[in-house]
Amino acid sequence: MKDYIGTIVENKKIAENIHAVTFDLGEAAKVRAGQFGDIAVGGTHLLRRPIAICKTESNTVTFCYQVKGEGTQMLRDKKAGETCNVLMPLGNGFFVEENEKKVALVGGGVGVFPLISVVQAYANTKEISAYIGYRNKGAVCGVEDFAKASKFVGVTDDGSYGEKMNAVQAFAKDLENGYVPDVVLSCGPTPMLRALKTLVEEKGLNCYVSLEERMGCGIGACLVCVCDLTNGKKARVCKDGPVFNVKEVNL
Repeated sequence: MKDYIGTIVENKKIAENIHAVTFDLGEAAKVRAGQFGDIAVGGTHLLRRPIAICKTESNTVTFCYQVKGEGTQMLRDKKAGETCNVLMPLGNGFFVEENEKKVALVGGGVGVFPLISVVQAYANTKEISAYIGYRNKGAVCGVEDFAKASKFVGVTDDGSYGEKMNAVQAFAKDLENGYVPDVVLSCGPTPMLRALKTLVEEKGLNCYVSLEERMGCGIGACLVCVCDLTNGKKARVCKDGPVFNVKEVNL
């Protein structure tokens, strides 16, 4: 973990209300798929914004984010050449074991962004099948990145892009046709994760989920992002996660 001064190389809209910002950190950063960064967007009253790391290349890192509140609006308005303090990498991230050859990705909403980093990290060594759900055609993004997976299935809630279904339904369809992944990695809205948990438990599949709890400090000090574990204990999503075995968390 290091607090970089990142210079914005590019900050562009990639879908409805979705932007991607690329920083030059001045040096290469060692990042694991599924980790995130805390970006200081300005304004002394604002906490840093925890945002998923999508891609890294040489000295640059790209974050994708939804423009939702004052902080992300301020980030959206920043131009190339401006700088931000970027604390990263944070969180545990995804880790695919050597013997896990077939990897299924199931993502929806802003949860698709951490999964892009999984494709970048493992596409050359694993057989990745990505099942990605969007609200509608206007929300579709990351297609070029997911196309690098062995298989990419993009679907929408209204059928304006791909079939009319959600990501879990698309994944379940392939399971019914005989597909058996060694591990399932997922990130998305809680209702989607609940449905996925039910499905993988029925099928006896190993599954890890990245939780989207609202965060404050990003380093485990403020306890804003606490989640409930199945053993009755609590965990800090930013510090102990954001990735957990789906069996460990109450959704």
